[in-house]
Amino acid sequence: MDRGHSTNQHGHPDRDYFIDLENTYGAHNYKPLDVVLERGEGIWVWDVAGNRYMDCLSAYSAVNQGHCHPRILAAAVEQARKLTLTSRAFRNDQLGPFYRELCELTSSHKVLPMNSGAEAVETVIKSVRKWGYQVKGVPSDQAEVIVCANNFHGRTITIVGFSTDESSRAGFGPFTPGFKVVPYGDAEALERAITSNTVGFLVEPIQGEAGVIIPPAGYLRRARELCTRHNVVLILDEIQTGLGRTGKLLAEQHEGIESDLSLIGKALSGGFYPVSAVLSNSEVLGVLKPGEHGSTFGGNPLACAIARAALKALVEEGMIENAARMGDYFLAALSRFKSPIVKEVRGKGLLIGVELLPEAGGARRFCEKLMSRGLLCKETHENTIRFAPPLIIRQAELDWAIEQIQSVLAEG
Repeated sequence: MDRGHSTNQHGHPDRDYFIDLENTYGAHNYKPLDVVLERGEGIWVWDVAGNRYMDCLSAYSAVNQGHCHPRILAAAVEQARKLTLTSRAFRNDQLGPFYRELCELTSSHKVLPMNSGAEAVETVIKSVRKWGYQVKGVPSDQAEVIVCANNFHGRTITIVGFSTDESSRAGFGPFTPGFKVVPYGDAEALERAITSNTVGFLVEPIQGEAGVIIPPAGYLRRARELCTRHNVVLILDEIQTGLGRTGKLLAEQHEGIESDLSLIGKALSGGFYPVSAVLSNSEVLGVLKPGEHGSTFGGNPLACAIARAALKALVEEGMIENAARMGDYFLAALSRFKSPIVKEVRGKGLLIGVELLPEAGGARRFCEKLMSRGLLCKETHENTIRFAPPLIIRQAELDWAIEQIQSVLAEG
């Protein structure tokens, strides 16, 4: 401990000590709220001073099951005592059961496990390009993937290359070619963009980072029809929207469609470990042969054991159904509240955005006010506050959160 810093009543370093360490030794690629957390349980987290906060971000939907879920924790501890990593050079006794349980739950045919969401996206891009060359007959190196404006699919060079967010792109070029950008929610624009070289359409069912942007009803059904007609692989990025967040296991179910490839991550481990997966309802993943793609940690036994427990908790404890009920309740309460600074309230399930008018002075200061009241959330795209509590939240807890949100918005 640095003796030059003060301590709290328990003799632990205070908040500023940890903030100073981050600022001194860490790259400044994030601008977090100045709360330093040390413990979490369910929907609650505690800072180093012992103050309790309701978590209404859920680590961007990675903690759908709540913090430190005992069932997932037990599986993690048990597996960590036995075997954590083998690499994919050898087999392990958790991978096969993980594949089967995930396929049965999601009606998928094949699974390819990775670690982060961005790795899953990169995996899909490689797979659909090779599928295009080997199966569809696209000329070599001419494959095109269509994406949407204001997308967020990760932070790798390839992914930021097809972002329309200038802060994500500026200074990082040159970028990977082979991508077309169309407006989100515009099926006619998608149809116009498709050519004989189009191999995939990569889209979020709801754009989370863009501010919880929900496409027009029927958009995904129309996209499904267009992709089927033109032999294009429909890829849904469900890394944030999947695994119960919107009140369905996968957000595609709201429109009654099935993608060809779906990407999941975040809540796949309940926040315990980086786990992501590509789910295939076609033979696209079949084009990958040994040595062509992989990951040392992807599909490791610890990750698989944790993910199996996380999925069981999500389904068997009724979290998806609770997200639907509580999401409807939360959205209705926020929509009824009238404020001169609120432009729009929108959401599905427990993924809700409150967009403020520009004259409100940005969403950040409201997040800071809510933090002072014991509620943690985060701004996105400057003027939108995103609310995404763990899927285990109860109505009485939501009532308290709604009261804090309305009070802060009323203050202006």
